[in-house]
Amino acid sequence: MDRFSRNILIEGIGKAGQQKLKNANVLIIGAGGLGSPVLFYLAAAGIGHLGIMDYDQVDMTNLQRQILHQTCDLGRSKVVSATEKLKALYPELIIQGYEYRLTAENAEEIIRPYDFVVECCDNYDAKFLINDTCVRTGTPFSHGAVLSMQGEVSTYLPGNACYRCIFGEAPAKGTMPTSAEVGILGSIAGIAGSIQATEVIKYITGTGTLLTNRLLVFNGRTMQFTNLKTEKNSTCLCCQ
Repeated sequence: MDRFSRNILIEGIGKAGQQKLKNANVLIIGAGGLGSPVLFYLAAAGIGHLGIMDYDQVDMTNLQRQILHQTCDLGRSKVVSATEKLKALYPELIIQGYEYRLTAENAEEIIRPYDFVVECCDNYDAKFLINDTCVRTGTPFSHGAVLSMQGEVSTYLPGNACYRCIFGEAPAKGTMPTSAEVGILGSIAGIAGSIQATEVIKYITGTGTLLTNRLLVFNGRTMQFTNLKTEKNSTCLCCQ
């Protein structure tokens, strides 16, 4: 009660909502710039079971924005590093780690048991794979993306516009800039990840309005936030 008292006081959450958070199973795919704030805030909010999927190790360039990891973690698995920090914050948290890639062969088996998936990936192949699997399994998920000083977030619920409805197909490799080329401000990832974590908490507790059929786009240079309306695409091969 003391740990989560500020959650419980929020209208629409209360003790019943906090119990829902404790019972929830949430999978975060990517423990980097977006995944770090998502994981920290979900653990702090009292989510009872978190899955963490990331096949990468911590390197020096990560430390500018991936706040779960520290200098002493260089060369270590991001899943192991993240697990240690989250268990230190909330010892009762149950964590399932996946230190390998999400593939077309294992995606459905991994995603199906979870109540909600948070997509925190930095490549289009993974984003489309997560979308297609979640649509097929009827699993809600949050999409997030950041680059330079811009970010975007949307939420998918079954029956609404999916990521493929909005963007169609993955762009050809090499045609889109990457953070290694144009950079990424760490706090921008923090903003987007915090919004994604909020969407998860709202979904689990049934509080507020989700970013379904909307793409929230923000520009950190101007601090302008724009809601773009989206809708199901009748020609979307995934939804059909």
